[in-house]
Amino acid sequence: MSAETTANINHFNILRQPVITEKSYTGTGAANQYTFRVARTATKTQVKAAVEAIFEVNVEKVQVINMPTKPKRRGANTGTRSGYRKAVVRLAEGESLDMAEEV
Repeated sequence: MSAETTANINHFNILRQPVITEKSYTGTGAANQYTFRVARTATKTQVKAAVEAIFEVNVEKVQVINMPTKPKRRGANTGTRSGYRKAVVRLAEGESLDMAEEV
């Protein structure tokens, strides 16, 4: 784990919420991957430090994806749904997060 193992408010500002979808749920099994919505300015090292501090696990790899905005219409009115940034976190062998089993 990292040198700083206690979670502080900055770690909770980086991880916004877990992404629980069918696609993200299939990664939790064999691949040992978990998906989170993260802050737009979060880097891979910040996400790794936040997950290690909050959940007290060892992170092996982090992949960050910028999800694009989506155009939406309601009748004649057009707009866009805001985009977001998500991170796919792979944990070390034998590690797991309890939050995925509770859902």
